[in-house]
Amino acid sequence: MKKKFIYIVITFVAMHLSSIIGVPLLFFAGVLLFDIEPTAMEMWAQGIWIVFSFIVGLFIILLLLKKSEPYTKIEKEESMPLGPAIVWAIGGIFLAIFSQLVAVNIETLIGINPGSENTQVIMDMIQKMPMVLLVSSIIGPILEEIVFRKIIFGALYNRFPFWAAALISSLAFSIAHMEPVHLLLYAAMGFTFSFLYVKTKRIIVPIISHMMMNTIVAVNMLLLDPEMLNNGSKQIQGWIGGMFG
Repeated sequence: MKKKFIYIVITFVAMHLSSIIGVPLLFFAGVLLFDIEPTAMEMWAQGIWIVFSFIVGLFIILLLLKKSEPYTKIEKEESMPLGPAIVWAIGGIFLAIFSQLVAVNIETLIGINPGSENTQVIMDMIQKMPMVLLVSSIIGPILEEIVFRKIIFGALYNRFPFWAAALISSLAFSIAHMEPVHLLLYAAMGFTFSFLYVKTKRIIVPIISHMMMNTIVAVNMLLLDPEMLNNGSKQIQGWIGGMFG
């Protein structure tokens, strides 16, 4: 793997781990310096740091990608024309939602609970701090497609068949979300977005599909009655759990 790509992966990991230091610092600053109630500041600290760290991470990663030479065999092939690529990006939204719906139902049949503590935290955070939507609907999908599809899947696809590269990159995707029990759910996303990338030879296509899928789920989540959301459908729980790292 190119050094530039290794630096991107390191930046992505550091962005996530930065919350270990950043969130407590914001929390104590809010409580001690601005006399904000601790319970409220705990939520604010998490939300503010997530938005801040993801923006900084995106800026650094885009700088590292600037003028990057083609590395994977996908990048070296001719890209699909813009018109058909847009059609695939739109169709990919429904393909991603359908694949996750199938995965959630299979998980339910084999006894895996589609909900999770991580899912509930995300739901609460978005309800109380809408600015987190910037991460879950825009920045997060961009970063995840760059790291897990363009870099990890792309590098694996240089050496392995599609199914193996998609499966391994999906496992990494699942581990990054700290929910390996939902490997099937993340595999559904990984195979869908990897297919869109290989089909169109444009990383922007899975990025758009991923962004729109997350946005649709998030908007529906905000529009639902809070009581219904807390006790809500397994499909919604599963989608939200799979959309945010």
